[in-house]
Amino acid sequence: MREGIHPDYYQAKVVCNCGNEFVTGSTKEDIHVEICSKCHPFYTGQQKAAAARGRIDKFNKKYGVQSK
Repeated sequence: MREGIHPDYYQAKVVCNCGNEFVTGSTKEDIHVEICSKCHPFYTGQQKAAAARGRIDKFNKKYGVQSK
């Protein structure tokens, strides 16, 4: 690799809005993210339930079913 053309590489501390913290390599020292693998619906398994609730609500709205 050529000298002087590459950015500095750090052990970056990544902080999520949910409070999860982990360390990774990056050209930035600190990284703040809104969503991580601990709170993202795809990784937590909540995505399927949310999609099913959406379809149920759509059906109820379409056919005028009142929820209790």
